[in-house]
Amino acid sequence: MLTAVLLTAGLVGQPPAAAGPAPGAPLAPVRVDPPVPPIGGVQIPNAGLGYPVSRNGPPVAAPEGDATGTAGGNGTDAKGAAAQDNPRRYPPFLKPRSDEGGDFYQRLYREYYKQFFPDPNAKTEEPSPPPRRALPSPWSAPPFPGDEYQGYPLLGVPSVYGTSPIMQALYAGPNGQAIKDGRIFFEGWATSSGNVSTAKNSNVPTSYWVVPNRMELDQLVFKLERLPDTVQTDHWDWGFRSVAMYGIDYRYTTAGGWGSDQLLKHNLLNGWDPVEQYFNVYIPGILGGTDVRVGRWIACPDIESQYSINNYLGSHSILFTYDTYTDTGIMITQKLDDQWTVQAALHSGTDMAPWYPGAVATFAAGVRWVSLSNADAFYTWVNALNSSQFRHFQQYGQPLGHDNFNYIVSTWEHRFNEWCHTKTEAYFMWQKNAEVGGTPSAGPVQPFGGGGGDGTLLPGTSLAYGVLNYTMFKLCDRDYVTVRNEVYRDERGMRTGVAGTYTSHTVGLSHQFNDVMMLRPEIGFYRNWDNPAFDGGTRKNLLLAGFDFTVRF
Repeated sequence: MLTAVLLTAGLVGQPPAAAGPAPGAPLAPVRVDPPVPPIGGVQIPNAGLGYPVSRNGPPVAAPEGDATGTAGGNGTDAKGAAAQDNPRRYPPFLKPRSDEGGDFYQRLYREYYKQFFPDPNAKTEEPSPPPRRALPSPWSAPPFPGDEYQGYPLLGVPSVYGTSPIMQALYAGPNGQAIKDGRIFFEGWATSSGNVSTAKNSNVPTSYWVVPNRMELDQLVFKLERLPDTVQTDHWDWGFRSVAMYGIDYRYTTAGGWGSDQLLKHNLLNGWDPVEQYFNVYIPGILGGTDVRVGRWIACPDIESQYSINNYLGSHSILFTYDTYTDTGIMITQKLDDQWTVQAALHSGTDMAPWYPGAVATFAAGVRWVSLSNADAFYTWVNALNSSQFRHFQQYGQPLGHDNFNYIVSTWEHRFNEWCHTKTEAYFMWQKNAEVGGTPSAGPVQPFGGGGGDGTLLPGTSLAYGVLNYTMFKLCDRDYVTVRNEVYRDERGMRTGVAGTYTSHTVGLSHQFNDVMMLRPEIGFYRNWDNPAFDGGTRKNLLLAGFDFTVRF
């Protein structure tokens, strides 16, 4: 069936057909096994022993070798050539019809084919490193998700786009060079996960993998962007990013006012979220350069990311789960030199659009420092600074509200060598007159979590704080191991819904089959030392094993 579909689409070549003589050409020698009688009164030597004979003339000389008719006696030369051309023994019908040309779908198929069946004889040259106005990359990517110390955006660092078979197919077609010169880039990916858990109904307060013992679509992401060239210093440049995401992960990236009815009104398991929508301008001339960004962006400076391809593991820490995901407003980034960068922002409150009922003017600022030895980096933010009053208001015909916590967060990164590095993050968070469990959803209560409307009021100031560490070990160019440990304290339950001290310990492996396919298995143990918090408040402990699987397009 697959062969028929691929042939119909013209993506692969026809299976090898039996060769026949061209019209008017003399008949080719054939083999006969049974003894043959004399032809034209001439007895043919070796007739019937598998040697070639001519039907119309004198006998054809037998080739050197044995009666198999294979030169060299056993066919090892032919087999060796075939093995060299096809070392992985894949079905020949999968091979594209041609090595170049074709329509868009043929070119796209060819890009995936190259990823899964690379030519072992292809000559590859290491590209020259692009120019940069920054310290060298501290480690390699792959196998790690990125090769820079944290910073967002990074000025003076080359604009490097992700892996996109779709863009490679466009580059190889008509107007491909014009598309490449325009630097507008599309990429996407689909990530699905499965887990085995000691919980029966919900893995909350862990995040993303909230439904236990099931496969789910984590995220289907479409990203269109243009990155400004911040290495050059002679002209202004511009960029933008537009990201749409569908899947279960929208439950955590959702911001009030950005299509938030799916979660805050209906408590849907899966939904859409326009995670990032911004325009930015790079302005050289002031010290190391300036970037001005307007729109919705991912909050700084977490170790973990909202996007699966940028994470070390498939699951997330409790500390990351309960801080800010996105901000909407204006952010200015000023590079001072190769070591120092400062940032300031004015936004509409944690995970809220300016037009949302709970929006409030909020100040944020950050500083990034990298050591001259390139072995250490610090990235620190006051991520939200305002009245810190929980936002109480009426919505959907009932009293609801939204989190408005303030906090300071810092990340320290250390490079031991190219094979091992570690990242440690800590934050301290406060909020006044909060509600148990944070931002409420007016939707129905679901076994996996959420819904039910306003939580219990917590008069006064509530605190949450914790420390998280990631340590990574490179095994080879496509594999690494991650060890994650954390301690998190939610004093009154304003973030997780259950007060107490949490710990978690996770180890996972990341394996990249190629540039477009990745598998990450892991196992972790989570505990609230004071109260039952997991599986709907029935368990203190959670043992969670799972994996996620990503394909890029």
